[in-house]
Amino acid sequence: MINRLARHATKIAMASLLAGAAIAPVPASAQGDLLVAPTRVILDGRRGAQVILSNIGSEEATYRIGMVLRRMGPDGNLVEVSKEEANALEAAALSMVRYAPRRIKLPPGQPQAVRIAARPDAELPDGEYRVHLSFNAIPKPRPAVSDGTPAQGLSVKLIPIYGVTIPLIIRHGQVQANAAIDTARMLQTNDGRPILSFAIERSGDASVFGDLVAIPARGEPMFLARGVAVYPELDRRMVNVVLSEEQAAVMRGKVRLEYREPPERGGDVIAAIDTDLG
Repeated sequence: MINRLARHATKIAMASLLAGAAIAPVPASAQGDLLVAPTRVILDGRRGAQVILSNIGSEEATYRIGMVLRRMGPDGNLVEVSKEEANALEAAALSMVRYAPRRIKLPPGQPQAVRIAARPDAELPDGEYRVHLSFNAIPKPRPAVSDGTPAQGLSVKLIPIYGVTIPLIIRHGQVQANAAIDTARMLQTNDGRPILSFAIERSGDASVFGDLVAIPARGEPMFLARGVAVYPELDRRMVNVVLSEEQAAVMRGKVRLEYREPPERGGDVIAAIDTDLG
């Protein structure tokens, strides 16, 4: 059970989240009737963390919490990996993470915190270790309903299961990462929509994470994408941002592309490039 202080902190965090606090907003992810915040957790010391789940639906719901492994491909897509296929870093991450509870029943509008901690072995090599926490709604059992007509074989009703998955990153010892932006150019989708395409190059033993911003020579700075990560299994990730015709028109010519820390982490520039998009 969460103690009184933890309940109070949970209510304050959810109030800020649902009210859209203007200062250091908490990133959140929603799927179905489930709201999860934050959308990314980093553990780099002895202190643990909390993830807040909230049922934003009109009915009581039950959620199952678990751990999954996912690897990033060169296009940024995450592919699930079975525990049997886990490499040394992934296996170590699975073994060191503790979380509770593992199943939550929430009335409508009710938040609850999931407590998370990591206990790395004393001899664990320095590095970044990662698992993904999954939060899945458990469908309620529904009674079988007959329309009175004779059965004509097997009838199957599919019920979608909604869920949210977030990365949990454990940084152990001394880790660092650097990033650079490369090969920016304008392309088109198959149906003719403009695309800004470029690569983010990463070096070091940690991931990089931030927002992409374009600063045209004419026009105001514009956010292209938020929360773009490059995980340690990649040295280079391609990024393709579909633009509107208005955005593409403004970005013709000289443009500065910046990869920045998220605002809640200070907004510092991680990498930048000045380029001519023609």
